[in-house]
Amino acid sequence: MRTLRDHGVVVALAALVLALSLSTDTFLTKGNLVNLLDQAVVVGLLACGMTLCVVCGVFDLACGAVLAVSAVVAVIVTRSAGVPAGYAAGVATGALMGTATGLAVVLSRVHSFIATLALSIVYRGLAVVITGGAIVYPRAAQLDAFQMIGWPTALGGITAATLVLAGVAAAATVLLSATAFGRSVHAVGGNPEAARLSGIRTGPVRVAVFAASGACAGTAGLVMAARGGSAQPGIGNLLELTAIAAVVLGGTSILGGEGAVWRGMVGVLILTLISNGFNLLGWNPTYKQVIEGLLILSAVTLDQALRRRES
Repeated sequence: MRTLRDHGVVVALAALVLALSLSTDTFLTKGNLVNLLDQAVVVGLLACGMTLCVVCGVFDLACGAVLAVSAVVAVIVTRSAGVPAGYAAGVATGALMGTATGLAVVLSRVHSFIATLALSIVYRGLAVVITGGAIVYPRAAQLDAFQMIGWPTALGGITAATLVLAGVAAAATVLLSATAFGRSVHAVGGNPEAARLSGIRTGPVRVAVFAASGACAGTAGLVMAARGGSAQPGIGNLLELTAIAAVVLGGTSILGGEGAVWRGMVGVLILTLISNGFNLLGWNPTYKQVIEGLLILSAVTLDQALRRRES
């Protein structure tokens, strides 16, 4: 049963790749594959942070709004202090807002789903206040440098943003699977009371995963702002739900305590492949949401069934 949970999603990904390879001549072209990886970056970054949260037994519905504020701050700081400072400010803003989210959840003792939903509204409002509801741009002379994270690299044309995702995913994997903190995250998500009785400080662990999720969201906001050469309060709207969908589809348990970053990355690839396939085959994108919804429902149902069999 554990083999099915761990590797069933990989088989599904391989089947999807095979189907698209056989049904279209353009899927395996270099340009499409590079574009496919680049399309996965923003949701992939959010999914890295979301995986830590879900394994810890919490949800971060504020990460999409954190993305927006971070993108806005990155552009504004770039205008006044230059591109390196703007990049640093974007990521730092995400980490600070994630920490604030974690503190609000822990101190209020409100369920993370409700607390972060409320905070997402607050943060979106903050983005509107900062920008006055307008779109913000870097200075014309800064635009090329600001967009460098989207530039292709010498590695087959893979963009710098894709390499950033690979680095963040690797760091999150090590953090979750090879450190004492990662073991604490699993313990808190699996049984918070048992974790507390064993000496784990559950509050700080939860704050830390929210901070990590915020940093990932800040990085994703930076990527989106760089791609568009601008930022606005509505950027990244509802991407938090896509990130949760990718994490769940990849096989991380929605109940907490079990999961891995690589699973979330596989989920992101599956969702990206579905979108890419609809585009390449010229299918009506209306049905894409139906397929994605059914896949997510199937993943959750399978997880529940496997848990019942193992208990």
